[in-house]
Amino acid sequence: MTSSTTRHRRAPTARVGAAALSAVGLILVSGCGGQGSPGAAPTVDFGSAGGPTPGMVGEGSAAAPMSGMSGMAVAQANPTASLAVASTAVKIENFAFDPASITVPVGATVTWTNDDQEPHTVVADGGSFHSPGMDAGATFSYTFTAPGTFTYICSVHPFMHATVVVTP
Repeated sequence: MTSSTTRHRRAPTARVGAAALSAVGLILVSGCGGQGSPGAAPTVDFGSAGGPTPGMVGEGSAAAPMSGMSGMAVAQANPTASLAVASTAVKIENFAFDPASITVPVGATVTWTNDDQEPHTVVADGGSFHSPGMDAGATFSYTFTAPGTFTYICSVHPFMHATVVVTP
């Protein structure tokens, strides 16, 4: 067998392999496309009635016991419950306060923890509180005794700023 014969027999196999690879590539690329505009949020159709879904408690109505579940207590949401104390912990990481804004009631203690490798401080714009330099892992706590909005920064990195809103 000569080298031209061997080369001639391998060529169809190489072409079939290249065609298969191209087909797989086209399938993968076509799966990445979409019909919506980039960045558009998907929409969900909840039906044309606009009312509550069967089996769901509608807004402002009391929960009715489900069939076969009589005698079981049903928890009722209290829409007037305060969600003011969402968090009393603030992490310092990636040169930012997280969360950047929190709301707490008067008397709440907020604790800042430095999760960065760089030192940071927590300094109120009005001077009501001021932490010492905080190395990695260090914490600082402050109890808010009066209502108001308290903006603060890291004095080492003044581009870091955040807010504590204290409600009565």
